Amino acid sequence: APLPRTCEDYRLLENMNKITSLKYMEMKDISINISRNLQDLNNKYASLQPYLDQINQIEEQVSALEQAAYKLDAYSKKLEARFKKLEKR
Repeated sequence: APLPRTCEDYRLLENMNKITSLKYMEMKDISINISRNLQDLNNKYASLQPYLDQINQIEEQVSALEQAAYKLDAYSKKLEARFKKLEKR
Protein backbone atom coordinates (compact mmCIF):
# COMPACT_ATOMS: atom_id res chain seq x y z
CA ALA A 1 0.00 0.00 0.00
CA PRO A 2 1.27 3.51 -0.82
CA LEU A 3 2.60 5.51 2.09
CA PRO A 4 0.40 8.35 3.37
CA ARG A 5 1.60 11.82 2.35
CA THR A 6 2.95 13.89 5.18
CA CYS A 7 2.76 17.64 5.65
CA GLU A 8 6.49 17.73 4.81
CA ASP A 9 5.89 16.07 1.42
CA TYR A 10 3.15 18.57 0.54
CA ARG A 11 5.37 21.49 1.55
CA LEU A 12 8.14 20.13 -0.65
CA LEU A 13 5.73 19.76 -3.60
CA GLU A 14 4.40 23.27 -3.00
CA ASN A 15 7.93 24.72 -3.03
CA MET A 16 8.80 22.78 -6.18
CA ASN A 17 5.66 24.15 -7.85
CA LYS A 18 6.51 27.72 -6.80
CA ILE A 19 10.06 27.38 -8.11
CA THR A 20 8.83 25.85 -11.38
CA SER A 21 6.29 28.64 -11.74
CA LEU A 22 8.97 31.28 -11.15
CA LYS A 23 11.24 29.64 -13.73
CA TYR A 24 8.42 29.67 -16.30
CA MET A 25 7.77 33.35 -15.58
CA GLU A 26 11.48 34.08 -16.07
CA MET A 27 11.45 32.18 -19.35
CA LYS A 28 8.37 34.12 -20.44
CA ASP A 29 10.13 37.43 -19.69
CA ILE A 30 13.22 36.30 -21.57
CA SER A 31 11.19 35.27 -24.61
CA ILE A 32 9.30 38.59 -24.55
CA ASN A 33 12.66 40.43 -24.52
CA ILE A 34 13.99 38.28 -27.36
CA SER A 35 10.84 38.98 -29.35
CA ARG A 36 11.16 42.74 -28.71
CA ASN A 37 14.83 42.75 -29.70
CA LEU A 38 14.06 40.81 -32.86
CA GLN A 39 11.33 43.30 -33.75
CA ASP A 40 13.79 46.17 -33.19
CA LEU A 41 16.37 44.48 -35.42
CA ASN A 42 13.76 43.94 -38.14
CA ASN A 43 12.77 47.61 -37.95
CA LYS A 44 16.40 48.74 -38.14
CA TYR A 45 17.02 46.47 -41.12
CA ALA A 46 13.89 47.81 -42.82
CA SER A 47 15.11 51.39 -42.30
CA LEU A 48 18.52 50.44 -43.77
CA GLN A 49 17.00 48.71 -46.81
CA PRO A 50 16.75 51.86 -48.99
CA TYR A 51 20.44 52.59 -48.36
CA LEU A 52 21.39 48.99 -49.15
CA ASP A 53 19.41 49.27 -52.39
CA GLN A 54 21.25 52.51 -53.22
CA ILE A 55 24.59 50.82 -52.57
CA ASN A 56 23.65 48.02 -54.97
CA GLN A 57 22.58 50.56 -57.59
CA ILE A 58 25.83 52.52 -57.21
CA GLU A 59 27.80 49.29 -57.49
CA GLU A 60 26.05 48.47 -60.79
CA GLN A 61 26.64 52.01 -62.09
CA VAL A 62 30.33 51.90 -61.14
CA SER A 63 30.66 48.58 -62.95
CA ALA A 64 29.01 50.03 -66.08
CA LEU A 65 31.23 53.11 -65.85
CA GLU A 66 34.29 50.87 -65.58
CA GLN A 67 33.27 48.98 -68.72
CA ALA A 68 32.74 52.27 -70.56
CA ALA A 69 36.19 53.46 -69.43
CA TYR A 70 37.81 50.27 -70.80
CA LYS A 71 36.02 50.71 -74.13
CA LEU A 72 37.03 54.38 -74.30
CA ASP A 73 40.64 53.44 -73.52
CA ALA A 74 40.67 50.81 -76.27
CA TYR A 75 39.11 53.28 -78.72
CA SER A 76 41.64 56.01 -77.88
CA LYS A 77 44.50 53.52 -78.43
CA LYS A 78 43.09 52.67 -81.88
CA LEU A 79 42.83 56.38 -82.72
CA GLU A 80 46.39 56.94 -81.54
CA ALA A 81 47.62 54.08 -83.74
CA ARG A 82 45.77 55.53 -86.77
CA PHE A 83 47.18 58.99 -86.06
CA LYS A 84 50.72 57.57 -85.91
CA LYS A 85 50.14 55.80 -89.24
CA LEU A 86 48.94 59.08 -90.81
CA GLU A 87 51.97 60.89 -89.39
CA LYS A 88 54.32 58.43 -91.10
CA ARG A 89 52.87 59.13 -94.55
